[in-house]
Amino acid sequence: MKEFFKKIVILILTIEARMVLLRHRPKIVVVTGTVGKTSAKDAIFAVFNTFFYARKSQKSFNSEIGIPLTILDLKNKWNSPIGWFKNILLGFAEIFLPTIYPKWLILEIGTDHPGDIKSTAKWLSPHVVVTTQFADIPVHVEFFDSPEDVIEEEQSIAYALRKNGALIANNDDPHSVELARKLDRRVISFGIGEKAGVRASHIETLYKDQKPIGIRFRADHEEMSGPVSIAGSLGVQHVYPILAALATGISQGLNIVKMSRVFDEYKAPAGRMRIIRGQQNATIIDDSYNSSPVAVERALEVVKNLEVPGRKVVILGDMRELGKYAKKEHGRVGELAGQVADFLIFVGEHSRDFSTGALKSKIKKQNILEFDTANQAILYMQKNLKKDDLILIKGSQSVRLEKVVRALMRDPEESSKLLVRQEAEWTKR
Repeated sequence: MKEFFKKIVILILTIEARMVLLRHRPKIVVVTGTVGKTSAKDAIFAVFNTFFYARKSQKSFNSEIGIPLTILDLKNKWNSPIGWFKNILLGFAEIFLPTIYPKWLILEIGTDHPGDIKSTAKWLSPHVVVTTQFADIPVHVEFFDSPEDVIEEEQSIAYALRKNGALIANNDDPHSVELARKLDRRVISFGIGEKAGVRASHIETLYKDQKPIGIRFRADHEEMSGPVSIAGSLGVQHVYPILAALATGISQGLNIVKMSRVFDEYKAPAGRMRIIRGQQNATIIDDSYNSSPVAVERALEVVKNLEVPGRKVVILGDMRELGKYAKKEHGRVGELAGQVADFLIFVGEHSRDFSTGALKSKIKKQNILEFDTANQAILYMQKNLKKDDLILIKGSQSVRLEKVVRALMRDPEESSKLLVRQEAEWTKR
């Protein structure tokens, strides 16, 4: 009955969303990829909402229910039948009552199962499609026959791109480059490589009192450049979304210098390589939103290149939804972590696979711990946190490693503002 009710609600809200689009005819940016969608979506919104009236998908509303909710400007009502009934009424009102509607919608789209995006592509016709990165072993692959099928599903929205639309493609991602080659549309590329249309150069980490505090780089396009500084976040994980945002703005005639100034006050999304002040003068890199092999690799690369006075502690939770690739990928990532960290903590049912890989690296066995739950990791770290530790915390959302961040942060009263999954619905779980 619950699944039947869900399908009916999705059907009604989708019909309402389509009617709202027909009425208001906003321009639409859709962000797709298996890595970095939410960060790119937020960066694009930061630019577009400065120069236009725009609306974005809230959090990671990228599913068959999330997209209609964004179009209708409605909230997730979780398990409340009454709440969903009210949403349907509000959606109906959006169709007929007078309203000022955004000129641009910035939507994130993702897939959990085969056909998710293809069904949306039948009715959503974007003006701009942005591709972030398509990992060789993506999340959700356990629900597909192969990684290639996941990538095909994620890319299917690009084929719904309007004839006069623009594809904003990550030039450092081979799958995006191949899509751009096949698609008969205007293409603006972005990346760190020299062939990218919008390119980052002079990337550096900023420090204060021997602690990392952010990143800085220069964004170049043709004969123009704009300096970009991001406070409170680390890694190329935040360079690529901003490049994507600048390239998207350029597709609509915006000036790269003016756009780069937007990021002077920009805060990256919570749980994505955010710097959190910890107890014992520790520095926490909070990457607890979600996890996948390629995302962990990037995070470990950041930790590897940081210069800090204390230990490098890496806490990794399971990378879920990898199916038959899980054991191998956890082992491979564990080995990479062992090459970077002074101390390792693995959390979840794949912690032993992580450890097996880590033992192939330089790290000693006594510097590796395994726990079943985040709460067990909290108890250990609260007793063994050392002065000036640098702590990377990353795992799939079901492992709930944001709880570890909250337990170790210096100012836990700020958790509702700084961390992911702090809503009442999540804290009850």
